[in-house]
Formats: sequence, C-alpha cells, structure tokens
Amino acid sequence: MKRNGRLPVAVLGAGLIGVDLAEKIMRSELLDCGLVVGRDANTPGLRQAAELGLPIGTRGIESLLEAPRPFRIVFDATNALAHAEHAERLGLAGVKLVDLTPSKVGRMVVPSVNGADVLDCDDVNMISCGGQASIPVLHAITRNHRVEYVEVVTTAASPSVGRSTRLNLDEYVETTQDAVRDFTGVKDVKAILNISPARPPATFRVAMSLLGEGFGTASVDAAVTAAAEQVRAFAPGYRITACVVEETKVFVAAEVTSSGGRIPKYAGNLDIINSAAVHVAEQCAAVGLAGIGTETS
Repeated sequence: MKRNGRLPVAVLGAGLIGVDLAEKIMRSELLDCGLVVGRDANTPGLRQAAELGLPIGTRGIESLLEAPRPFRIVFDATNALAHAEHAERLGLAGVKLVDLTPSKVGRMVVPSVNGADVLDCDDVNMISCGGQASIPVLHAITRNHRVEYVEVVTTAASPSVGRSTRLNLDEYVETTQDAVRDFTGVKDVKAILNISPARPPATFRVAMSLLGEGFGTASVDAAVTAAAEQVRAFAPGYRITACVVEETKVFVAAEVTSSGGRIPKYAGNLDIINSAAVHVAEQCAAVGLAGIGTETS
C-alpha cells in the first residue's frame, strides 16, 4: 500500500548509518520512512530519529514484524551476522530488503552498473562504502582494458565508523574483494580498509591501483569520467582527485563528501552507501512492486 503517494519503508538499525539513512529517506519524494528500529530507546540514534519526528521501535526486528501497517522495503543497517536472520524472517513476511551490511546474503548491487537487478530480487546487498566508491570506476576500466590485478584502499575517519562496521571489518574486506572480482572479472584482488584517527578528520577516500597492459590515457580518462558522472547522479559529493595512466598500470583516487544532513562532510563513507541504497529503493518505488496497490491511506 502506498501512503500519500510514497512507498512505506522502515530502517532496521539506529547507528550512524541508520540515522543518516532515515534522514535521506525523509527527503525522498518516493519513499515514506514509517519506522526506525533499534534495541534501546536511550541510544543516541533513536533519540535523533524521534527528534526528526519519526516513529521508533525498541525491540529490534520484532518491532517491524508487529508493526500495525506493512512495510514493503526494509533497510537493514545492523550487522552482517544479524542480517541472515533478518532476511529469513522478513522474507517470509514478503518484505524486500536493502542490506547495508557486508553480509553477501543477497544480490550485490552497484546502482550505476547493475541497478536494474534490484527489481528482480528480494534481498539487495549494497556491498560496502568502499565497494560503492570503487566498483563503478573499476568496472568501467576493465570493460575495455586487460587487467590482471586490482587493489582498493579505502580510508575513513574514525568518528564516521560506527560500532556495527567495526564488528564487521573482516566481512567488509572479504565482501569488497568478492564484489570487485564479480564486477570486473579480475581474479587477483586485494581490498584494504584504513580507519584514520587524524584530526581534523580525513575526508572519505578510495585509492584504486590496477596492473595490466595496453592502458591508454584517453581511454582510461574517458571511462573514469563517465563512471564518476553516473555516481554523482545520486551521490553529488563524489569526485575523482587523481587519474595517472601508464602502459602497464593505472592509479585512480576518489573522494566523497557528505551531501547534507546531520553527518559531517568528511563522512562520505556513510553518504555514498546510504545514497546508493535510497537510489535503488526509489527505483523500486518508481516502477511499482508486485502486490502494491494504488490506494492511499
């Protein structure tokens, strides 16, 4: 059921990612954030959600399952281990999940690369912030160049990395590596995550190194530029800061700044994965999901 012409959705998890996600949903013309769920009413995230005027739940997934009105899409902003249970229980309830944990349970989606896939699966995995920032560029380069090795190094400011992300560091690295392999076809891949304690906090950035042969400056520059423009369609703070091309190697660096809201500008890691998640949910809302009526309530 649509509410006031917008699709009712909920956010499971009230950490750094969940609260920013809820605020982004509030700015959407297609989505209606009807519930933000955590486990403790006294946590900062749920207090912030309440201050925004959003309904909150304090019993985790039980709050969603017992909600008086159904939610067609639930954003899971908890942790990779918990997502497997959430996917099973919410799947039985006919809910479409957009997973912001590095669980690898659902189909991995990068909006500018395979965004249309979200219409055909019930569990969409957004990989990681590093994956969302790097894969569009890496996919574009590897489409027309022979690449034998890819290395992705992401750096995020310590204050922008929440507890759930810190619990999932191994999963973050493994999922990012697997996603790069899947989207590029390159088998030899290495992903590294740096959490920077620098003051002032460092802006989120990703450095990509590729080894291969036959790289050309014009062709690589064109691929990188086109990929960045596609990402900026939903994450305007994304920009390429370096692109160095040699015959056998390429180095590309990108930075992401937050596009507004309560999170600081340096927290581009939160901004890019949340912006990507909202974007794919809006795609679903725009075309309509099976079983959703046109009435309002």
